[in-house]
Amino acid sequence: MRRLTLLTALTLAVTASPAAAATSTSLHLPAPTGRHPVGATSFHLTDTSRPDPWVPARQRELMVSLFYPAASARGPVKQYMTPTESAAVLEEGGITTVPPDVLSTARTNAVVDARPIAGKRHSLPLVVLSPGFKRPRATLSTLAEDLASHGYAVVVIDHTYENVATTFPDGRVTTCEACGSYDPEFWQKLERGRAADVSFVLDQLTGPLRHRRGANLVDASRIAMGGHSVGGSSSLAALRADHRLLAGIDVDGSINTPIPDPGLSRPFMLLGRQSAYAPGTPGGAKSWEDNWPLLTGWKRWLVVAGMAHPSFTDIGVLGAQLGLDFGADVGGERGAAITRAYVRAFFDLHLRGEPQPLLEGASASYPEVVIVEPSS
Repeated sequence: MRRLTLLTALTLAVTASPAAAATSTSLHLPAPTGRHPVGATSFHLTDTSRPDPWVPARQRELMVSLFYPAASARGPVKQYMTPTESAAVLEEGGITTVPPDVLSTARTNAVVDARPIAGKRHSLPLVVLSPGFKRPRATLSTLAEDLASHGYAVVVIDHTYENVATTFPDGRVTTCEACGSYDPEFWQKLERGRAADVSFVLDQLTGPLRHRRGANLVDASRIAMGGHSVGGSSSLAALRADHRLLAGIDVDGSINTPIPDPGLSRPFMLLGRQSAYAPGTPGGAKSWEDNWPLLTGWKRWLVVAGMAHPSFTDIGVLGAQLGLDFGADVGGERGAAITRAYVRAFFDLHLRGEPQPLLEGASASYPEVVIVEPSS
């Protein structure tokens, strides 16, 4: 995972053309592809039973965003991130050729506190999303909005002190206390902490918050998880720790904590760059190969040609609009389209029981994607 973290920083450290900087206010997330408008709300949660793993003198506090299908698209749209968060993300990536607040100007598609769709038939499956190390929860908004437009409730978690900046309602901004030295024990601690965060958020959404806007739609019997980079590998830790999670996805993240015997029998999908996760590739691919036999239920290993690490997130989309080059052959919106299609197909199969030919073989619509068939 150390290699992935360094790669993420390096791929952000690129230049923008003056023309791109001049048109920064036109930044926008791709429109969702589902039939529902999207609503969004945020929750500030405090786990009074647990000290923060990075700042033990404090209780664990989290900011989460909940996206859901809405009855109407009318109203103010959600701010993508704050100017302070934007500046922190760009500074961490070494990007100085665009205004520091530029990411805060990105236009989203989710209406703040929109009225949810109504009716008993709208008891919705819930997807939990976890971002990569140092990344705000906002960077998974394209995926979250799209899933919500297709009838999912989606909660995206900011893992406090593991992100370059998290803004709380009282104006506090926490920084990355976890940043520094990274050994295998560090990544395993991080994954354990994220698994605990996920379980706590599920407790809140299905307990004290269950009557709040958006949360009142959640079907507690249909919950799954996905994440990017270490957020993806943390999905495995979360599935092992919480049996409410029925299935999981690791998007472009090395597996840091080996799956223990007798393995994981719930459905799991690996989706990553061909350049890093094709079998036999040095680095992260070996962690997938080592753990593949221990995924004993439904499973898929997919690699995508031409993608870079940020291509699976909003960074790929917004970076392309700013003229940033991450070394990807696949364009920003194309990368988002591929990610959304395959992630949604997985959740449609395992949370809704809908057959998904997209996960069974090559697709003419997505020739960049190859389903890998390891020998074991």
